[in-house]
Amino acid sequence: MKFVIQRVTEASVTVDEKVIGEIGKGFLVLIGVSDTDTKEIADKMIHKMTGLRIFEDSEGKTNLSLDQVDGALLLVSQFTLYANCKKGFRPSFIEAGAPDFANEMYEYIISECKKIVPNVQCGSFGADMKVELLNDGPFTIVLDSKEIM
Repeated sequence: MKFVIQRVTEASVTVDEKVIGEIGKGFLVLIGVSDTDTKEIADKMIHKMTGLRIFEDSEGKTNLSLDQVDGALLLVSQFTLYANCKKGFRPSFIEAGAPDFANEMYEYIISECKKIVPNVQCGSFGADMKVELLNDGPFTIVLDSKEIM
């Protein structure tokens, strides 16, 4: 499982010219799922993500977590995080989770995040989405379950 976490001052996702999710201060999280992922892996990734202390405190140090700044989450599925570009110029997505399984895991992540974070918005799995963000910093962190487990 991969999470690309971007600290934002605002972000939104649009499908068919309609905004379906938008947040102010918080994290825009692009989520990639592989077939080897489990709910236990998702739980650890969620715990790590929501506990990240990457917001500035009164002294300008990145010392505050999402809950300490009343931050929101915008969760967007993104199978392309599993692009394999080893051969040629056309990426292979064979390492990405099968759509039904990936959607099930994405929905699980959304439901678990809603238990922790009061404001959770999301994209639409499998849709052609337009994502806009104002990256704060910029500050981007990649969490890969293979590296934090």
